[in-house]
Amino acid sequence: MQKRKLGRGDLEVSALGLGCMGLSFGYGPAVETAAGIVLIRKAVDLGVTFFDTAEAYGPFANEELVGEALAPVRDQVVIATKFGFKDGSAPAGPDSRPERIRQVAEASLKRLKTDVIDLFYQHRVDPNVPIEDVAGAVKDLIQEGKVRHFGLSEAGAQTIRRAHAVQPVAALQSEYSLWWREPEAEVLPVLEELGIGLVPFSPLGKGFLTGAISDSTVFGSGDFRNIVPRFSTEARKANQALVDLLGAIAARKRVTSAQIALAWLLAQKPWIVPIPGTTKPHRLEENVGASAVELTPDELRDIDDALSGIAVQGARYPEHLQKLVGR
Repeated sequence: MQKRKLGRGDLEVSALGLGCMGLSFGYGPAVETAAGIVLIRKAVDLGVTFFDTAEAYGPFANEELVGEALAPVRDQVVIATKFGFKDGSAPAGPDSRPERIRQVAEASLKRLKTDVIDLFYQHRVDPNVPIEDVAGAVKDLIQEGKVRHFGLSEAGAQTIRRAHAVQPVAALQSEYSLWWREPEAEVLPVLEELGIGLVPFSPLGKGFLTGAISDSTVFGSGDFRNIVPRFSTEARKANQALVDLLGAIAARKRVTSAQIALAWLLAQKPWIVPIPGTTKPHRLEENVGASAVELTPDELRDIDDALSGIAVQGARYPEHLQKLVGR
């Protein structure tokens, strides 16, 4: 797989990473540890060098899984993890006090079985802690050799600027896909100006853009999508037009809808590295295959023209979670 640099720094990773959250959290029961290890190591065999986790995924279980799976190849991969919630629990609310950031770093290092965190993100902006203090705390960890790079997740343009002035931000993680293009308005121009990479999570619209989900799909009781307005039955029915469009383009190119969605992201900027997640080995192979799919300028124009006539229905987060993004 080709490599990409996240921004103007020296953080080089595979063009597609692996979002590991769903192996332990968010989409129903966690996979068996052995199956998770097999999947992560298969990703390595397929050329993936960039793996994303967080203390909040579980909490803690996902970091432990990632650490165990990658221990034999630690020197060949880049591991990103996150701090920013009380006791590692997202429902408990944000906590990015400098002393807490240090506690999380020390604990994450042990769970990940490593002596350095390659990319340490603030999971969500904490309104109670100045971003300058957050950036300063990570800067100290970088100077001590415990962290290599600083990242932000779902931060707004002004927060990114303020943080970057204290400690250069290597990457911003944010939702970005064919059905969530809001970052194009304010965030992408700031990232380009400052030389910061973008790591889109949910690049396949939490599975919807693959075409495997319809208005009749029933999600399990522990599945996060049950509370997402965009996944209401009515919204899924309305948004099927986007999936149909992707399917038609994919059929013409003899690839899959998921591969078109990922190839579209890769074509937007050379410093964008999507991190699709999956629990299924065949989906992993399919996603990795997207790195070889090239969309011509005409094809990209056709996609944009077609998308301009489709209004995606439903908010991407319920209201209480929407308050945590774009600060």
